[in-house]
Amino acid sequence: MPLSLHEAFHRYQLERPRIIEALDMTKTHLEEHLARRRVTCQVTARVKEVSSFQTKVYRKNYTDPWRQITDKAGVRVVVPHRGLLDPALDEIKRCLDVVDVQDDRHTPGHEDRLRYPRLHLQAVMVGNMADPDGSPYECEIQLRTEAVDLWSRMSHKLLYKPGVVPPADVSRSLYRLIALVELFDLEVERGVEAMAQHPELVRSNQLLDVAEQVYRTFTDHPHSADLSRSVIDVLSRTVVDVDVDAYAEQLNQFADRFRERIQRAYTDYGPNSAHFLKHGRYLLASQPESLIIFERLANNARFRLRSAWDASELPDNMLTDMAQVWGVAL
Repeated sequence: MPLSLHEAFHRYQLERPRIIEALDMTKTHLEEHLARRRVTCQVTARVKEVSSFQTKVYRKNYTDPWRQITDKAGVRVVVPHRGLLDPALDEIKRCLDVVDVQDDRHTPGHEDRLRYPRLHLQAVMVGNMADPDGSPYECEIQLRTEAVDLWSRMSHKLLYKPGVVPPADVSRSLYRLIALVELFDLEVERGVEAMAQHPELVRSNQLLDVAEQVYRTFTDHPHSADLSRSVIDVLSRTVVDVDVDAYAEQLNQFADRFRERIQRAYTDYGPNSAHFLKHGRYLLASQPESLIIFERLANNARFRLRSAWDASELPDNMLTDMAQVWGVAL
C-alpha cells in the first residue's frame, strides 16, 4: 500500500542516514572499479536534502512518493570525452546491479534537434541495505562528459527556475550550445586518438592517469598538474619491465594491500597535516604520483628509482622525504 505524503516525508527523514551510508560505500566501490578499468573520471555523490524531497513530492504530485522518487541518492560519473562513456557504462553494469538504463545517445528520430544526450542508470547500492519494506536502496547514476556536465549545470540554473519561464532567446541560445558541446567532445576524442600514435609521449600520460585514478580513492584534494608532469617522466623510467595495463593492476593491488598505511601517510604528511604546515616539505604527499613512489619503494625498485631520480633535475629532498614517509632508507 502506498505511503501518504506525510508518511513518505517522515520515513525519508528516518532512512536518510542509512541512505547516506549506502551511497558512500557505492561511491567508493565505483571509484575503485572504474580505476581498475582505467576509466579516467570524477565520481561525485549526493543524497537529496529533506526539504528537496518534500518539494519534489508536491511539485510532481506523486501518488506513491516513496517509490516514485528514484533519485533519493544520486551519483554523477564525469569522463573527459565521449570515447570513455561506453567503457564507464560497461564497468558500472558489471560492478553494480543495474535495474534500468536510459540511453538517449542513439535514439532515432531526433537527428534534426539539439538536445541533451541523457545517459542515466538506476542501480542497487552496495552494502545489502534495504528500507523497512525490504526493498534495497537504489541510486540514480548520471554518466556524462565534462563538456555535457558543464552545459547541464549551467542550463539547469538558467532554464529550470521554479515558477519562471525563461525567455525564448535564452532557451534557444543554451540549446545552440549543445552543438559546440558535441564539437568539443569530438575534438577531444580525436586528440586522444592522435596522441595514441606517439607511444613515447603516451606512456607517461597513461601512468599518470593510472596513479590519479587510484589516488582519488584516497583523497579528492587538488594537486599540481605541472609538478605531476615533471615527476611522472622520471618515474616512467623505473616502470619499463611491464606494460601500462599490467602496471595498473599492480598499482591497484598495492593500494589494496597497503590501503591503511597509505591513507595514514596522506593524513600525516598531506597538505593539511601538521608536518606539511610546519616544515613546508613532503610536497609529493599531496600528489597522485606519490603512489608510484610508494609502490617502487615497497617492491624492491628503490635502486632503480634512486638512479632515475639522480639523473633528473628534481630536488633530492623530494624523494628522500617520501622515503622517510614510507619508512625506508635510500
